[in-house]
Amino acid sequence: MKEQKLILKNVDSFELKDIFDCGQCFRWNEQEDGSYLGIFRENVLNVKKDKQDIIIEGICKDDIKKTVEDYFDLKRDYTKIKEKLSKIDENLKTSIQYGQGIRLLNQDLWETIISFIISANNNIPRIKGIIERLSKKYGSKIIWRGKEYYTFPTPEQLKNVTIEEYRSLGLGFRDKRLYETTKMIIQKQVDLEKMKQNPNTFEVREQLLSLSGVGPKVADCILLFSTLKRLEVFPIDVWVRRVMNDLYIKKDDETKVSKKQIEAIATEKFGDLAGLAQQYLFYWRREN
Repeated sequence: MKEQKLILKNVDSFELKDIFDCGQCFRWNEQEDGSYLGIFRENVLNVKKDKQDIIIEGICKDDIKKTVEDYFDLKRDYTKIKEKLSKIDENLKTSIQYGQGIRLLNQDLWETIISFIISANNNIPRIKGIIERLSKKYGSKIIWRGKEYYTFPTPEQLKNVTIEEYRSLGLGFRDKRLYETTKMIIQKQVDLEKMKQNPNTFEVREQLLSLSGVGPKVADCILLFSTLKRLEVFPIDVWVRRVMNDLYIKKDDETKVSKKQIEAIATEKFGDLAGLAQQYLFYWRREN
C-alpha cells in the first residue's frame, strides 16, 4: 500500500472537531497541529483543514478519493438536511448552528458492533484505550512514516481469543460479550452481509439485539453510525434524555422520562431524519 493524498475543495458541513468528537467514533485522535489521525478498515489517514480545503493523506488500501467519499458520506447533501431540520423549531436550529460541521461516518459494521459493545457503561478515554489494545494485539500492522498503526481485528483474527485474554485487555464485564458475539458472527448465527442488504430497519434491529452485549441504545448507535446508516433511529442515552426533557417534555425528574415517550416525540418531530437531529442535540447539550 502506498501513501496517497487528496484535497477536497469547499466541502460544506465538514468540521473536524464536530465529526470526530461528537461520539460516533473512537479511533480518531487530535494531533498537535489540530489535524486528526484515524485508523479505519485497512487505512491510516490524517485529516486537516486549511481554510475551506480539507487535506487528507496517509496509507489507503484502495483509491483514496473513493474511500474518502464513502467513509465521510460526501454524497449526502447536509446543507439541505440542516435547512429542513432548522425549520422544525428554534431548539434544533440552535443545536445545528453549534454542530454545523457534523457528518455521520460510514463505519465498518463489524467494528461498529464491537466498539459500541465496549462503549456500554464506559467513558471515551477507556473505550479508546481498550480498542487500541485489542487492535495492537490482534489486528494487522501498518507502518506509515516510521510509525506503527494497527487495524481493527476481523472476526477471524479474534476467533480463538478466550474470555480471559479479553479480560486482560481491561474489558471488564464486556469480555464475555465480545467472546459470545464474535462466535455468533463467525458461525453466521447473525449474518452481517445479509444484514447490510436488508432494508427493514426493525428486522435488522432485532438481529442486532440478539447479539451478546447489544441493548437498544447500542443497537441504535450501530444502525446510525455504521454502513447500515438508518437515519430514522434515535439513540437515547443520559445526554439525549436530558436534552429532550429540557426542551420538549419538561418533567421535574428527568429519570422518570421513558424511552418510549422520547422516541414518540423524536419520530413525530424529526421523522426520517431523527438520527441526525439526535446528533446535533446530543453534541450541543454535552459540549455545553
